[in-house]
Amino acid sequence: QVQLVESGGGLVQPGGSLRLSCAASGFTFSSYALSWYRQAPGKERELVAAITSAGGSTTYADSVKGRFTISRDNAKNTVYLQMNLLKPEDTAVYYCNAKRNRIAYWGQGTQVTVSS
Repeated sequence: QVQLVESGGGLVQPGGSLRLSCAASGFTFSSYALSWYRQAPGKERELVAAITSAGGSTTYADSVKGRFTISRDNAKNTVYLQMNLLKPEDTAVYYCNAKRNRIAYWGQGTQVTVSS
């Protein structure tokens, strides 16, 4: 059974940091590209960051460049999103995605709220 389980979300003040984790099981993790998406209330889901299967290449949305870092540990079947200098506009549900060719898996999401 395929599972992607996100954790690490919560309430943080502006300027603070959070580290999201996504633990995977049920598929060959190291063969999949991994991404973090987010969806704010009333908005479409958007790509935040992505990393290739071997971890050699990463991409980021312009809105998070220089503040967020995606990484993966293929030995632990886990992908991370380190989020620094958080802003209120980063408030959203964050989803983990694993993709290989036409196959894609999603996690259930974790809420991140940035507020004073």
